[in-house]
Amino acid sequence: MSGARSRRKGANYERAMVHRFREAMPGAEVRRGLQYRSGDEVADVDCPVFWPELKRGKKPNVRAALRQARAAVPKGRVPVAVIRDDRQEPFVALLLDDFLDLVGEWWAGRSK
Repeated sequence: MSGARSRRKGANYERAMVHRFREAMPGAEVRRGLQYRSGDEVADVDCPVFWPELKRGKKPNVRAALRQARAAVPKGRVPVAVIRDDRQEPFVALLLDDFLDLVGEWWAGRSK
């Protein structure tokens, strides 16, 4: 795949994930991180709570994507890797402790 085609594929994936995050977080400010770079490290999708690193391709490296998210995540955000193999559904990888924190918050909130 050519470099330009690969970049276009990645940008299209980022735009699609912005829409998915906006659907899940109505009213939240969600945008492509690349559009708002100021020299600081920015997530692929800038949104509340999470620090997503997006990878799409034939065989994206899940562990490398999560490592990249963890290396750049600011305090108070949850690093996640959002992976999409070609012609497959996207999935998310995150650390077990982060997942269990989210489950605990959800569980506590549902009993109120």
